[in-house]
Amino acid sequence: MRSEDLIRRLAAELRPVRPAPHPLAATAIWLGVAAAVLLAVVLAFGTRPDLQARLAAGFELPQLLAAAATGILAAHAAFQLALPERDGRWALLPVPTALAWLATMGWGCLDDLARLGPEALRIGVSLKCLAFIAGLGVPLTLAMLWLARHATWLRPGPVAALGGLSAAALASCGLSLVHHLDAAAMVLAWHGISVLLVMAVASLLGPGVMRRGLASR
Repeated sequence: MRSEDLIRRLAAELRPVRPAPHPLAATAIWLGVAAAVLLAVVLAFGTRPDLQARLAAGFELPQLLAAAATGILAAHAAFQLALPERDGRWALLPVPTALAWLATMGWGCLDDLARLGPEALRIGVSLKCLAFIAGLGVPLTLAMLWLARHATWLRPGPVAALGGLSAAALASCGLSLVHHLDAAAMVLAWHGISVLLVMAVASLLGPGVMRRGLASR
């Protein structure tokens, strides 16, 4: 085949490539979807009876704000890393708020320990927490990766893990609005286990989702 014929054939089979959305726009769209899902869940289950009193007393608000900030920043970091020209240090964006979230739960453990003694450290079983956060976190993570399907497939692991962290953190916020655990140690344990589980599932399934998205471009 002559070079001219080959070039003509290749040019005839070209298809337009849809550009990836800007990270700020993608973050806003995904957060809108996540907020709508969480609002629907809260309306369906109703808020916990003691929520207003605990927010007014300052027990829940710092934890909720830190979790929400972690979810927002992790989502933005994921969409940044989905683009090839972005610096890999975007992955560190949610680290300060994630540490603050962990610190607020740890402080709650110390406060319970001072009030209740060793009984505060007893950790029971709360599969509802696991089911709630995982049940919302995994689909929301897959939705994020689908939204980023037009981005390049260079760092699927970090993108998926950050997506899982974001979705799980926001699901944790939703859970705190509708369900209360008796002790901060249980909150720390079960919310932590659930977040890690969602991140692990996202890291396993995420590359496949992004690979299929790249193949469909």
